[in-house]
Amino acid sequence: MSKVAVVYWSGTGNTEEMAKAVVDGAKNAGAETKLFDASDFKADMVDEFDAIAFGCPSMGAEVLEESEFEPMFSDCESKLKGKNIALFGSYGWGDGEWMRDWEERCEENGSNLVVDSVMCNEAPDEDGIGKCKALGEALAKS
Repeated sequence: MSKVAVVYWSGTGNTEEMAKAVVDGAKNAGAETKLFDASDFKADMVDEFDAIAFGCPSMGAEVLEESEFEPMFSDCESKLKGKNIALFGSYGWGDGEWMRDWEERCEENGSNLVVDSVMCNEAPDEDGIGKCKALGEALAKS
C-alpha cells in the first residue's frame, strides 16, 4: 500500500475542498493517506511518503501563498527530486500562470509530476471534484 500526503493551504476553503477530494481519490485507490495544512508539514517528513499532492491557490499577482505555503514548499524542494508529486489549486482571476510557473519549477528541480495539475475557478464544481479525485487516484497508483 502506498503512503500519500496531501499538503495544502486554503484561505477561502476552496483549495481545502479540493484537498479533501484528492484524499478521497487516493483512499479509493487503496493508499494510506494523510492530510496536512501547509503549516504542519515539514521537509523532514517528505521521505515518509511515497507520493505527495501539494495544493495552493493563486494569490496576488498569480503566485503561491507567501507566508505559509511558499516557505514550506521551498524547504521541501531539495527533497522532491525524483519524488512522485501532483499539484492542485483554485484561482479567482488570471489564466493559470501561477500553476504553469509552479509546474516548471517542479520539473526544473527534478520532481516527477505524475498527473496533470488540477485548477478550479473559485469553488470546485462537480467536474473539479472529480478531477481532484482522479488526481489522488493517479498519485496513489504512481
